[in-house]
Amino acid sequence: MLQEGEIILRPLADQDQEALASLANNKKIWDNLRDLMPHPYTVRDAQAFIQMTGQEDPQMTFAIAYEGQLCGVIGLVGQTDVYRKTAEIGYWIGEPFWGQGIGTTAVKLVTAYGLHQLGFMRLHAGIFEYNEASMRVLAKNGYTKEGVFQKAIFKNDQIWDEHRFSITR
Repeated sequence: MLQEGEIILRPLADQDQEALASLANNKKIWDNLRDLMPHPYTVRDAQAFIQMTGQEDPQMTFAIAYEGQLCGVIGLVGQTDVYRKTAEIGYWIGEPFWGQGIGTTAVKLVTAYGLHQLGFMRLHAGIFEYNEASMRVLAKNGYTKEGVFQKAIFKNDQIWDEHRFSITR
């Protein structure tokens, strides 16, 4: 468990299924994520995701809880081969919790965890060009924009640029 103030990062649990499905079943969330995230998002999807993350060792995926309520998910995906000291960070916050600084704090907590407890040398994120709020979250946490991968994303039948951010230890 990682915590700062009222924001807690903890493992997902079976009792999160309904809240996870309710928050994640939102096209505004899906629009900013890879297509690997199902849409519509059902309780069955939540069950499968919670079961998968429950098998992680070390823990890499966390429920974001604010004032005791599930409000999103954040995680790291360790890379392989010559990139094994790098992880990709990904996160989303449910729409009712937008604009409250929750994402910024969650990124701060998982960044410190990834760099200092898990020993990654580098964390990176790819952000769709229209997701300026997520770019601000990363910048507030010391991530640097490394560049723009032009026309790298195909989402909602359109081509978009990907903005790549990173931080190193």
